[in-house]
Amino acid sequence: QVQLVESGGGLVQAGDSLRLSCAASGRIFSFAVMGWYRQTPGKQRELVASIRSRGSSNYVDSVKGRFTISRDNGKNTVYLQMNSLNPEDTATYYCNLRQLNDDYWGQGTQVTVSS
Repeated sequence: QVQLVESGGGLVQAGDSLRLSCAASGRIFSFAVMGWYRQTPGKQRELVASIRSRGSSNYVDSVKGRFTISRDNGKNTVYLQMNSLNPEDTATYYCNLRQLNDDYWGQGTQVTVSS
């Protein structure tokens, strides 16, 4: 009932910036929590950042001070501004929406950071 579509990934050099976007559609409750996860081959999917509908957010330590999550509830869209990217940020990034007892996922967008 909920669909998520990510965009904004790409190939960049260390120190560059990207902004990921995730547009949600369907039956979305006002209390839904949205977030960004990332995954590299052989590693467990990791929560990068999450944000509640009123704006409170959390970040994994490795991105604090570099990434900013935000959302536009009117557009049902969540963003991840990624600054000072480094090769360790290379991963497939997935948008997530959680409400009730359901998790919804986007298809993933690839971020590759070269040295």
